[in-house]
Amino acid sequence: TLAVAPMYQAKKTSMFSPHQLDSMANYYSSLFGIFVDESAIPLTQALPALAQQFAAERPRWDVINLKPLDNTSELYRTSIAALRASGFVVQEYFCSGNWTLAVTGRTFAEYFLTLPSQVRNTVQRKEKQLLKQANVQIRIVTNVEDVDAAMNDYEIVYNSSWKQPEPHADFIREFMREAARRGWLRLGVVTVDDVPVAAQLWVVCHGIASIFKLAYDEKFNKLSAGSILTKTLMQHAIDVDHVHEVDYLTGDDSYKRDWMSHRRERWGIMAMNPRSLGGLLMIARNLGGRWLKRFKDRAINASS
Repeated sequence: TLAVAPMYQAKKTSMFSPHQLDSMANYYSSLFGIFVDESAIPLTQALPALAQQFAAERPRWDVINLKPLDNTSELYRTSIAALRASGFVVQEYFCSGNWTLAVTGRTFAEYFLTLPSQVRNTVQRKEKQLLKQANVQIRIVTNVEDVDAAMNDYEIVYNSSWKQPEPHADFIREFMREAARRGWLRLGVVTVDDVPVAAQLWVVCHGIASIFKLAYDEKFNKLSAGSILTKTLMQHAIDVDHVHEVDYLTGDDSYKRDWMSHRRERWGIMAMNPRSLGGLLMIARNLGGRWLKRFKDRAINASS
């Protein structure tokens, strides 16, 4: 096997739903990839072969949907070219923003000085206030044997936060166990009088600290425990783990730009099949308006 595209058949929600092949990605996926053994075959050959396989399968696929992808990558550009060469009509679409921090060899102290003054001053002031509270504990859990107790605290915080109920709590817990087994886990919890008030799930792997989940109890909003926990975990990631990048993963939430240095984007590729009825309907629905506008613009230009 030289190349693998992990895909699944999308569930039909009605009789008019397309016969669609989707990336094996979901709400928790920040980036999708296709596995290619580039020591045996270059990407520029592997992706056309996969696209031709998509086109050759019967019954025909109406839609091939790849997401989320790095729109600056060779994988993205080559996938578009390969799908078009195999006869698909391709539409690109925006998925999400992605905020990251390039550490560039700095210590945490050096990095912290680059943050907006309002963020620095608020975090420092609130941290002093928080530590004056009776029985405050800020801990970072990394060991498998401590995961379940820490996840219990995380779930208490999450269920008291502004967020929607976690749709797959068992998946999150087992993911954290597996991360701990591999030495990747950095699970931060803040408790006040033994009550968990903020929690964050970080994963450190290959020099990148990925901020997977975070939450705080809104009843303790004035404590700014979430920001203080971010500072604590950031310091650990930079000064102890010596990461070269911190990644806030999916989303353009305003608080992320306070801590990060760069923004990039994740995009999707929808390849629609003009050789199937379902594919033609998807082309008409997604691109019909654009094509009609082009036709009108050409007509107007020709008459003027």
